[in-house]
Amino acid sequence: MSAVPFTGHVPGTAAYRRLLIGLFFAGVATFAQLYAPQAVLPLIAVDLDADPATAALAVSAATLGLAGSVLFWSLIADRIGRIPAMATGVAIATVCGFAAVAANGLTLLLALRVAEGIGLGAMPAVALVYLSEEVSARHAAAAAGGYIAGTTVGGLSGRLISGPVGESFGWRLGVAATVAVCALAAVIFLLLVPRARGFVPGRRREPVGIGIRMRRALRSRSLLALYAQGFLLMGAFVAIYNYLGFHLAEAPFFLPAWFVSLLFLAYLAGTFSSPWAGRLATRRGRMPVLLTSIGLSIVGISLMFIAVTWVIIVGLILFTAGFFGAHTIASGWVPVAAPDGARAQASSLYYLGYYAGSSLFGWALGVVFGQAGWWWFLAAVLAMSMLAAVIAVLWSERPRDDVPAGG
Repeated sequence: MSAVPFTGHVPGTAAYRRLLIGLFFAGVATFAQLYAPQAVLPLIAVDLDADPATAALAVSAATLGLAGSVLFWSLIADRIGRIPAMATGVAIATVCGFAAVAANGLTLLLALRVAEGIGLGAMPAVALVYLSEEVSARHAAAAAGGYIAGTTVGGLSGRLISGPVGESFGWRLGVAATVAVCALAAVIFLLLVPRARGFVPGRRREPVGIGIRMRRALRSRSLLALYAQGFLLMGAFVAIYNYLGFHLAEAPFFLPAWFVSLLFLAYLAGTFSSPWAGRLATRRGRMPVLLTSIGLSIVGISLMFIAVTWVIIVGLILFTAGFFGAHTIASGWVPVAAPDGARAQASSLYYLGYYAGSSLFGWALGVVFGQAGWWWFLAAVLAMSMLAAVIAVLWSERPRDDVPAGG
């Protein structure tokens, strides 16, 4: 009598709960560490005698390393398994993270942050692929929202730890405290996440080379449109959070560093909007939710043109909620819409674009901010968000599996 084929964990089961909670902590472990320096960029700039754009390289270096490593990790995960690949990456990142805070110069700091990003690349490269293989297809979008919610908590906690600790004891201890929290979150992830049942090792798959799998992941207009969402929207998102603190420290605001650190509480908007977007996509389809989320971000950016503190904060909250809603849809859609045999590569290409946008625009828009000012900076961010929406509407076909769960 043949065994019943595994079709994925479903809500209400212990394995499904463990998977979601485990991936939640995986998101915390990755993104708290990745963006911990962002809350202490002004302190890094003073300590290393650097301008804002140069100090922001502490963030861009890690995201650049992450962007360059996701394809590598997708190949490793195809060979050794999803969970072992994620565990290896987070271990490498933790070691490099502790080493980076001891760096005695900008060059060494950036080199170690690149290495840290390479290790962190395992998680985004593999997590959503693992999820798509282990969760029932009907509930994949909602489950992806749970993982993205973990990334928002990670990004928030990293900044809220490093910012106040850094202000009191120096940026190095602030970032080191965040790395320690990430190591604990990684252990919880590994203890909770259930063993893979939907994974097929590379040696038992269709004998297709990496070149063919990459071409499959690159020849779809729909997938290219989704990659563009990550590139443009993440670039805009990181730029806002990199330079808003510098803007609010200047006239007419002159806000103290501790208050600026609290602005990262706006990440909580993403913690709620991510699972909401996933659940709504299950009922309404992914494309309407993607466009609605981008529209919400555009409204938020527009409010930040007004030089009133509370209006900027409201704009930041709306912008953050919209970004994480859009990211939830786009990132979770990619492995579902990818051709058979190329899921890991398609997901990695999304994150390659995602973190390439973070690295490029996280630095380049700092030059705009420094040379042209806040309004031109916001105009560039607004144009990127609008372009993402246009690409989603005009360039993409209707990607596969954009149907309500009951449809």
